[in-house]
Formats: sequence, structure tokens, C-alpha cells
Amino acid sequence: MGKIKSKQIRKAGQSLVKKGVPFNESFEYNKKILGSTMPSKKLRNQMAGFLTRFKKQEKVKQLQFAALGVGKQ
Repeated sequence: MGKIKSKQIRKAGQSLVKKGVPFNESFEYNKKILGSTMPSKKLRNQMAGFLTRFKKQEKVKQLQFAALGVGKQ
């Protein structure tokens, strides 16, 4: 499977993150949070996978900014 996700998955995932739902870098944890709110198991797993990768990318960006000293004044 590739890393390409549909627009529906990306938009829904980003809106959940903006709402403040506490996702992290664990696929299993994200899958539990999404639980039965998703209409199908396939969509739940795709969303959990997207959010896992999204959170990992966020963490890498934060570490890069910290290493460069960006944001410190």
C-alpha cells in the first residue's frame, strides 16, 4: 500500500486534529479513539494510519525547529 490517501480521509483527519482530539503516534491508540464512530473498519484503519503518520511528521518538524533554534528569542 502506498502513502496516498483520499481527500476525504485527509480533510476529516485534519479537522479532528483541529478540534483537539488527542491522537498520537500509535496506530492502535488512534484506532481505539476512532472506535465505532467510523462507518466502516476500512475507513477507521485508513484514518488511524493517516493520523499516525501526520503526528509523526509533526514531531519531526518540531524537532527540526528546535534544532535550528527557530521560535526562540
